[in-house]
Amino acid sequence: MRVLLVYPVFPPTFWSYDKSLELVNRKVLLPPLGLITVAAILPQTWEMKLVDRNIRAVTEDEWAWADIVLFSGMIVQKTDLLSQIVEAKQRGKLVAVGGPYATSVPEEIEGADFLVLDEGEITLPEFVKAVERGETQGIFRTDEKPSVTETPIPRYDLLELDAYDSMSVQFSRGCPFQCEFCDIIVLYGRKPRTKTPQQLLKELDYLYELGWRRGIFMVDDNFIGNKRNVKLLLKELKVWQQQHQYPFRFNTEASVDLAQDEELMELMVECYFDAVFLGIETPDEESLKLTKKFQNTRNSLEETIDTLIRAGIRPMAGFIIGFDGEKQGSGDRIIEFVERAAIPTAMFGMLQALPNTALWTRLEKEGRLRHDGKQDINQSTLMNFIPTRPIDEIAQEYIKAFWELYDPHTFLDRTYRCFLKLGAPKAKPPFKLPSLIDLKALAIVVWRQGIKRDTRWKFWHHLFSIIKNNPPVWEHYLTVCAHNEHFLQYRQIVRMEIDAQLQEFKQREENKKLVPEVVLNS
Repeated sequence: MRVLLVYPVFPPTFWSYDKSLELVNRKVLLPPLGLITVAAILPQTWEMKLVDRNIRAVTEDEWAWADIVLFSGMIVQKTDLLSQIVEAKQRGKLVAVGGPYATSVPEEIEGADFLVLDEGEITLPEFVKAVERGETQGIFRTDEKPSVTETPIPRYDLLELDAYDSMSVQFSRGCPFQCEFCDIIVLYGRKPRTKTPQQLLKELDYLYELGWRRGIFMVDDNFIGNKRNVKLLLKELKVWQQQHQYPFRFNTEASVDLAQDEELMELMVECYFDAVFLGIETPDEESLKLTKKFQNTRNSLEETIDTLIRAGIRPMAGFIIGFDGEKQGSGDRIIEFVERAAIPTAMFGMLQALPNTALWTRLEKEGRLRHDGKQDINQSTLMNFIPTRPIDEIAQEYIKAFWELYDPHTFLDRTYRCFLKLGAPKAKPPFKLPSLIDLKALAIVVWRQGIKRDTRWKFWHHLFSIIKNNPPVWEHYLTVCAHNEHFLQYRQIVRMEIDAQLQEFKQREENKKLVPEVVLNS
């Protein structure tokens, strides 16, 4: 059996880092971990090829080679996913589709012969049996949450490694919290399931053998959901990193209670974790309580961020506008919080109701879901429900906040304040000469931010001050400065697309008002 695994295109997103990746000749931030895990679960006697369409298109030879085409993707990838299913069917191929989007709304996946839903450790073997029996269609589902201790090492060898900036590794699935808007607990449950430390270290061994020597993103939606098990992992990872001379820097996602566990923070820094994404959502406590994000109300969020920074962990944080009962000026309050807390990278989005979440269910009962317009759920997507304050007001606050957060001067100042107090790394990798690609990227950043733009004085002042006052973090600092090459472009995309969708929304509302008048006049 010849299987072609295809990963659909992402539209430009906050995390696509397009302009930043161009600096270092890379195409994509992260690889399709789900698909290469699927490839590892499928029979290893099957022949497999993988095409990440974020790197290149599928060739006609690859289409012709395949007996079956397997797709996986998220809601944000839906447009390209659905179009590629059509391409495969036009060539007479059997098509199987899985992943978060198909699992959440299988009824939207038109043209697929097989739907392989939920977690593949259980449903993929059933799919394989059906294919080997000669069946040409089927739906495979399960309510069971499998142990991940038997999940095989992902097929990293199928990737075009040079095209990626970071690799992805998963230690756990599930999250113990109950945030109303989150689909993680719907897809993976509220009981975090973890791999064993030895299992994860074998994955790192494999990446090391393949020659990988760059960053690794631990893709767990809450890396510290099971603190006991994650500490067991970190104690062994610390030794592994020392023995291998720290070949990998790690980033991950975690809940804010990380800052209340000093041992956990210290272990992470010792293992060479240098950044963590936190779901802050909003500084408005009433909104946090309404959306059941109670873990964010137990301690000062500003002090939490400060604790992490001083421990040596750079914060990345997510913020949302559009919660029910939210008062006017939420966008400004988010800007003020981000600035006070000195969070360089603040992901900002309008609230979206994801399928089957508690928020989706509540809004559906209230008749507030919108089923018009684009629904691929992105930072440049207008909210998909009717909020409790005017949508125009929310959209304008959102655009203004995004624009101001990534103003070149504002971003440099905020990043500078963060890195002045950022704790020095405890991992000590050996010195290595920068590559020509890295030197070229540095030269471009220096030219744009330190010479060409009117940030030039600020750029040099901040850089020399970091070198003088906190020298161990200067390389990390310059890397984050380079990120704004992407955000400067992306904030324009956000403004343009939200404005366009808002105008479409207003036009539809006007047309609805005209319908009764037309009926009356007739």
